[in-house]
Amino acid sequence: MAKTAETYHVPVLLNESINGLDIKPDGIYVDVTFGGGGHSREILRHLGPNGHLYSFDQDADAEQNIVNDDRFTFVRSNFRYLCNWMRYYGIDHIDGLLADLGVSSHHFDDETRGFSFRFDAPLDMRMNKRAGTTAADILNNYAESQLADIFYLYGEMKSARRIAAAIVKARAAHPIVTTSDLTTVIEPLMRSEREKKDMARLYQALRIEVNHEMDALRDMLLGATRMLGKGGRLSVITYHSLEDRLVKNVMKAGNVEGKIEQDFFGRITSPFRLVNNKVITPCDEELQNNPRSRSAKLRIAEKTE
Repeated sequence: MAKTAETYHVPVLLNESINGLDIKPDGIYVDVTFGGGGHSREILRHLGPNGHLYSFDQDADAEQNIVNDDRFTFVRSNFRYLCNWMRYYGIDHIDGLLADLGVSSHHFDDETRGFSFRFDAPLDMRMNKRAGTTAADILNNYAESQLADIFYLYGEMKSARRIAAAIVKARAAHPIVTTSDLTTVIEPLMRSEREKKDMARLYQALRIEVNHEMDALRDMLLGATRMLGKGGRLSVITYHSLEDRLVKNVMKAGNVEGKIEQDFFGRITSPFRLVNNKVITPCDEELQNNPRSRSAKLRIAEKTE
């Protein structure tokens, strides 16, 4: 059953992330994670008749939430191609960019997509269902060392090698194609008190690999750094340490490695000024109303160059 924009995804840290953009009524803004359109609609409410919003989403399901507004353009693409699309639309700079990097509730709750171990479903996990490698493809075709690296790097799992070995052994007898197939293989390796947390980490690792999330995030952040005009704001909500580290590095140093560069006089030459030195997290009321916001962290920076 199709979901409405209201049930597709509850926007996280809505007021805080929008206020962080310090929106100019006639400015040009980008929401690179359209999803249910909650953040986009709030940005539009702050824009005047001459302002414009470009919103990105590669998932066809998000298109049902497209906003009917002359000041709005929906871009059916991965946000890593931010600069290419802005050039296509004749935009040489933007005044603000918002990214909510969390997976939409719609994806976790759609039993057919394989994002959650709560349902027995094909192991797909593609954000863009029209192309790409599925989670099942990875589990059945990657070498044991590749699987171990994915689980360790993207899931931060200490038992990555043991899990990878079990998967390779199991797939030799029977392909791993559904969430229940995967659970049968790895459940005996997990301690009961940590089972749900470890399963979530495993699924996170697979999802990141399927969608090349870290590469896409790097490209988008560097593209945003180039596209933002002086005084433009970058407002980013992260949900795990890997993506938060990238965002923090770019905002503090202007590069994904976090390498601080200095000029001749020893002054830091980062293109950004941090707006919030302390990370912003959901308040108790939001946590109660939307438990899925519990790991959200908001960072805001302003372009100084």
